[in-house]
Amino acid sequence: MSFPLLTVTAAVPAVGAVLTAAVPAARRTAAKWLALLFSLATLALAVLVAVRFKPGGARYQLTESHAWIADFGVRYELGVDGIAVALIALTALLIPFVIGAGWNDADPLETSSSRWRPTQGFFALILMVEAMVIISFEATDVFLFYIFFEAMLIPMYFLIGGFGDRAHAGSEENAAAQRSYAAVKFLLYNLVGGLIMLAAVIGLYVVAGNFSLQEITAARAAGTLDMATNTERLLFLGFFFAFAVKAPLWPLHTWLPNAMGEATAPVAVLITAVVDKVGTFAMLRFCLGLFPDASKWATPAILVLALISIVYGALVAVGQRDIKRLVAYASISHFGFIIMGIFAMTSQGQSGATLYMVNHGISTAALMLVAGFLISRRGSRLIADYGGVQKVAPVLAGTFLIGGLATLSLPGLAPFVSEFLVLVGTFARYPVIGIIATIGIVLAALYTLVLYQRTMTGPVKAEVSGMHDLRLREVLVVAPLIVLLIGLGVYPKPLTQIVNPAVEHTMSDVHEKDPKPQVAVEAKNGEAAK
Repeated sequence: MSFPLLTVTAAVPAVGAVLTAAVPAARRTAAKWLALLFSLATLALAVLVAVRFKPGGARYQLTESHAWIADFGVRYELGVDGIAVALIALTALLIPFVIGAGWNDADPLETSSSRWRPTQGFFALILMVEAMVIISFEATDVFLFYIFFEAMLIPMYFLIGGFGDRAHAGSEENAAAQRSYAAVKFLLYNLVGGLIMLAAVIGLYVVAGNFSLQEITAARAAGTLDMATNTERLLFLGFFFAFAVKAPLWPLHTWLPNAMGEATAPVAVLITAVVDKVGTFAMLRFCLGLFPDASKWATPAILVLALISIVYGALVAVGQRDIKRLVAYASISHFGFIIMGIFAMTSQGQSGATLYMVNHGISTAALMLVAGFLISRRGSRLIADYGGVQKVAPVLAGTFLIGGLATLSLPGLAPFVSEFLVLVGTFARYPVIGIIATIGIVLAALYTLVLYQRTMTGPVKAEVSGMHDLRLREVLVVAPLIVLLIGLGVYPKPLTQIVNPAVEHTMSDVHEKDPKPQVAVEAKNGEAAK
């Protein structure tokens, strides 16, 4: 039997979580280094997965399949395509930076014993989320995917509710109440989505007789799986609803600003750059793969919702006074672009959407982590409490600017490539939707530049006059992300050559081909007329 690389890649952070949690309370520093070590080991394994994956090979590679609950057709089946490889690499890449940025976030506060924050638990929960996200990207058994899709909510609930942002206006009691509200809202929204998906998973089993993604898609392609139109549409809606909550798509988005606002900056990155990507990934793998006809039936409505997310998220971000909530609403707008690219049903749109998942993860991590460093120095999340930071902390201001420019998809930085492909792919089939979506680009420039201007430029406020610049640990966290933003912006080929073959398979699932450019069609008709 070949080496179970995918299982080991998901198991290493899970083992690390258990060992980190078991470190004695007095050995906080040892727990931090142990968690970092396991996250780096996971990154090494993710690199090995990417190296062993052959873009021109079989659709699902490094596969594993073992009987699990045989009586109900449940198997332990894993496999990765190019999209999963890219997102596993993103997850494994970001976790060491999340740990490094949150190095002191869970330490106890000496001034109040009632605000003890168990350091070991904080880092153990981060590693557990990583393990569950990775196996969600690997699972090709629908029931196996569902288990971890839901299970990751538990550690995230404790990370949001138990380790909130210390820069909270008002009393500690008020801060605790706000954290609890955000955590419960996050859990309830996603649990409702998960319960609806569970009904759809059971319905899928009744229709197909098993949970294997590969077997079901093969049966559909061969015409041996009889699924009534209304049944397929209902099952699609059950899956899509859960993924739209996780994504998050308007109007199911309202949990995200609360969760990101009350969580620490590293946990906020974990939410939007890692966990939420499971929702958009699942739309590609399960919605389009299992229910191609229903996906095309629902496309017009989904594109309208995605368009509303783009414009609404950007508009609300413009009016935000809280730095972290601004980034949260900007992410809602960006997820609208991702979902629009997925359901544009073009290879450019879906390639762009996949690249957008990766590039948004990197850019949001860079911006949010630097924002977290800024907030920890001033002790406030309000934009109005800052001014002139670039004069006293130029490195912090510079990295904040690059992260912000990446968020508005400046040419030369990684998100530009993905946003451009999404818009081109959407315009090719739905020109009106593509044109209106460009409003999000204009608004992104507005909220990003206004944020930078109000916090970093102008007279130096007395409260920030003594602010120190980034420390070595903080530079080591942010610098690689900046390098990646520039590198993938200039040369995205390493990602595109892995992703594009998987997108071709997805396009084949939904029986779609890219529309021919209108200019080329008119030219061909003109030649024929001559």
